[in-house]
Amino acid sequence: MSISGLVQLFVGTPVHPVGEDGRMALSDHLRELRARILKGTLVVLIGLGVALIFFDQLYDLVYDPYLRAQRKLPEGSTVGTTGGPGGGLMLYLKLCGLASVVCTSPFWLYQIWAFILPGLHAKEKRWSRIFVAIAGPLFAVGILLGYVTLPKGLEILIGFNPPGLTNLVDFNDYLTFFSRTLLVFGIAFEIPLFVVLLNLAGVVSGKSLGAHRPWIIVGVFVFAAIATPSADPFTMTFMAVPMVLLFLLAEQIARYNDRRRARRDPHAGLSPDEASAL
Repeated sequence: MSISGLVQLFVGTPVHPVGEDGRMALSDHLRELRARILKGTLVVLIGLGVALIFFDQLYDLVYDPYLRAQRKLPEGSTVGTTGGPGGGLMLYLKLCGLASVVCTSPFWLYQIWAFILPGLHAKEKRWSRIFVAIAGPLFAVGILLGYVTLPKGLEILIGFNPPGLTNLVDFNDYLTFFSRTLLVFGIAFEIPLFVVLLNLAGVVSGKSLGAHRPWIIVGVFVFAAIATPSADPFTMTFMAVPMVLLFLLAEQIARYNDRRRARRDPHAGLSPDEASAL
């Protein structure tokens, strides 16, 4: 394939006329999808190459929570790699691949969003922009809290090791545990945002959220106890308390939206199964 032909693979410009309402031929949609997938893949591969250059810094960042947990415990835990002679290479690829996917996420998530955006109505486009603007910082705060609480969780888990036995931790398993913990914290902080979206869609009301508030708070703590890999009270509380505060904020936003909707439409929020006053 020539250079120009290769470049065309990354171009998603329609070759058929686009309708006045933005409708495109199926082949043009597939061509755009292929271009966006290739762009995202290329950026992730470039990010992988850059991450390999900064491997030592990434390794220290990921390994530091384990070291801080290990310092507070007696001897009996050590980290190594398994998988034969290729274990070290897999460590390089997994760690740098994870860093590349995370650091390039704004670009490849934008590719997904840009592919879906033309099919949305003007109001849906506005709400999707608000969602993206709020979801990103919430996810980042969740990841940061997960990183802060990780040493305590590791300390508790490693502390179950019986005296006289050495806890041999494969670094690849630790990396999986590390990424899963941060991912759980990040996703948990998105749940209140989805509650607001359900309210905007008319699925739940602020009044209903208030009526079920005690059970929702209990459910949040149960979710935090199950979702945190270490299952210790410290990490569970660190996840549950901000989630409860975010839920209370989401409830107030839902109530405000219900009042605003009622002012515009006095029949909004009425149950179709409820008998009319007439």
